[in-house]
Formats: sequence, C-alpha cells, structure tokens
Amino acid sequence: MGRLLEQGKISSSQMSKMLFLVIVASTVISVPSLTGKYAQNDLWLSPILASLIGFLTVFIVFSLNRLYPQQTVIQYSPDIIGKVPGKIFGLLLLFFYLHITGLIVRNYAEFIMGNFLPQTPISIVIFTMIAVCVYGVKAGIETIGRTAQVFFFFFLFPLILMPFLLRDMHLDFVFPMFEHGLLPALKGAIIPQAYFSEMFLMSFLLPYVTDPEKGMRAGMLATLGVAVVLTGVNIFILLVFGRQSSDYLYPVMAAFRYISIADFIENLDSVVMTVWILGMYVKISVFYYATVLGTSQWLELSDYRPIVIPIGMLIAAISFWSMPNINAPVISFPFYSPLMQTICPLLLLGVAYLRKKGKRQSQAQTAAASGSVHSEKQEG
Repeated sequence: MGRLLEQGKISSSQMSKMLFLVIVASTVISVPSLTGKYAQNDLWLSPILASLIGFLTVFIVFSLNRLYPQQTVIQYSPDIIGKVPGKIFGLLLLFFYLHITGLIVRNYAEFIMGNFLPQTPISIVIFTMIAVCVYGVKAGIETIGRTAQVFFFFFLFPLILMPFLLRDMHLDFVFPMFEHGLLPALKGAIIPQAYFSEMFLMSFLLPYVTDPEKGMRAGMLATLGVAVVLTGVNIFILLVFGRQSSDYLYPVMAAFRYISIADFIENLDSVVMTVWILGMYVKISVFYYATVLGTSQWLELSDYRPIVIPIGMLIAAISFWSMPNINAPVISFPFYSPLMQTICPLLLLGVAYLRKKGKRQSQAQTAAASGSVHSEKQEG
C-alpha cells in the first residue's frame, strides 16, 4: 500500500461535483461549436454518444481502485506492469497532465482576452489564475473539494436562465434528424469524448475519499450530469442558431446576449463569464493538484507542497509556448486524451486482472500440493 501524502479527505459527493465542473467548465463554452461542424442537426446526440467513454473510464478507475485501494495510478502502475515500465508510464502520464494543464490555462486566457479584456497582456491573465490555483493546491484536496461544492450551485444558475431564450427558438431547426444516419453525430462526438475521458482524474482522488465504496456511483452520476447538461445546452444552441451554430466560436455566449428579462436585465453573457471562471478555477486546480501529487509520488517525496510553485511555473511556461492559437489542440486532443486516460488504463486493468488470476491459481496449486503431501504423510 502506497503512503498517502495528503492528509485531507473529501466525500464522494464532493468528488462528483469536482469531476462535473472539470468537464463542463471546458466543454460548455466552445465544444458545441466544434461539435456542430460535424453533427449539424444531430448536435444534441453527440454528447450522449461521447459520454460512453466517460462511463467506461469511471468503471476502469473504480475497478483499479478496488484492486489497489489507497493508491493512485502513479503508485500502483509499477505493481501491475513492473517497476521500470510502471515508472515510465507514470512519467508519461505526468507529462501529459502537465501539458494539458498548460493548454487549459492558455484556453482560459484566450477566452478572457478575446471576449472581455482585449487590452490586458496574456501574461497577467495567466499568472493571476495560476497564483490563485497555487493557494488552492497548497491548501489541499479538502479545500478544493469544498470550493467545488460551493461553485457547483453557481454553475447551475446560467442553466436556469436558458428558458428565457424561448422566444428566439425555432423548433424547425432540429429537423431533419438523422438526415445522413448516425455518422454525423458520431463525428461530432469525437471531441467531447476526449473531455469525458478526464474522468480518469478519479484515480488521483479516490484514495482520499471518505466513502470510496460510493466512488463508482459518484463517478457515474458526474458523467450522467455532464451528458445531461451538454445535451441540454446543445439543444438550446441548435434551437436558437440552427446549422449556423458552428459559425460562432462561443455559441453559448452569443445565445445569452439574446436574453432580455422585462427589457431591463440584459447582457447576461457577463454572468456566464463569471460562473465559467469559477468552473475553470476548479478544473485547473484539480489538474494542477493531480500533477503535483503524482510527481511527488513518482519522486517518492514526503510532501508535495514544496514542488507546487515550481510546477506552477512550468504550467505557465507551457501555456505561453505550446499553443499558438485556441484551436491548435483540436486535431490531436481527441486522440491524445483518451489514449492516456482510457485506453492505457484499460490495458493496466487487463494486466492487473491477469496477474491476480495467476496469483490465485498459483496459491490454489500450492495449497493443493501441500494438502497432497500432508495426506501422503498420514497414509505413511
């Protein structure tokens, strides 16, 4: 059993809310536009298909956790595939999370600058968010969990406002459905399925959950919640913009600009931005925390806090230089993310089951041989 570097604890409910915010924060703003390019009128179906990867990933993580409780993927990988291969896989996974965290921060900065603070240097936006996240990561998993629990309810507020778009909706925009079969919806699911694979972050959180037996349920509920929200958002976007949904880089922001309550409350896109920033804080903090915790375990340190700031500086550097524009990761991310967070863990689970099965068979054979020798002695 691996040594726990984190003394804080979270509930399965808090973990579920953390995972929900991690995925929804990124997907709800820009993914409907990317999905719409392929799915068109079947935009609403793509998140449902994509969520299958999320459900599978949750099952994989929970199954591995049952085999290796109180350990993260960095700790149990060497036990499954050997010390050297396990260390190599752990290092690749840490590089992956370091890179992805940098991309997330850059994505956040590009959105803020492009929509609200065009004159602000990108370095200010990036360093401000990382500085806030440094505090959260140093405070530990318990603080991040409680923050997510509070922010979760704020994040639901924009969804309540969506019915005010009814006057701008056109039911005929949904038709014809399945004009070209399921293929467009499947193509549209390629990008969101990569985000659903982020459920693998559970592997860093489950060892610190007070009720791990509810981990599967919590992960499945988070996945279901994300699927429901994205499906609902996509339906609203489709009803408002139709096939022109893909013409907007941020269709949700554009839709909320249409909302007018009693000709008095308008420009609610600023509300969406505020809530989205809260969600992005949780997302970046969770990725940042997983990277720091995993690195500490890989290096076998006694405390993860001394490397929080150095890794934060690396994240900032990656966010500056790894993505020349906001659409740069679109080509590689849908394959890069599921490979590291779903396919490789699935292979780990397969090897782990085979090793456990082989160990049980070996123990059974040893017990049988011991029993045979004992009976022979009695006969003698």
